[in-house]
Amino acid sequence: MILFFYYMVNMAQAIINIDDHTKKILDIIKTRYDLKDESAAIELMATQYEEEILEPELRPEFVEKMQNIMKEEPIDIGTIEDLRARYGH
Repeated sequence: MILFFYYMVNMAQAIINIDDHTKKILDIIKTRYDLKDESAAIELMATQYEEEILEPELRPEFVEKMQNIMKEEPIDIGTIEDLRARYGH
């Protein structure tokens, strides 16, 4: 199946090829969230992907890395004046 999306204001146009299974998924998302068309379903999927996959604080490896950093011995920089003197502020 080929879907054609056309946006009037600050939006991109795209012709995409999707299989029947993906079309069914888009229809389910469209119905579940009461969206007007498949492009809105794709936008919702992209937003959810960004939040769940791309946001680093949600990835387990990021959390593990931060926990390891928290276990490290802190670096003593002295006072604020020492820090300013060292870095020229």
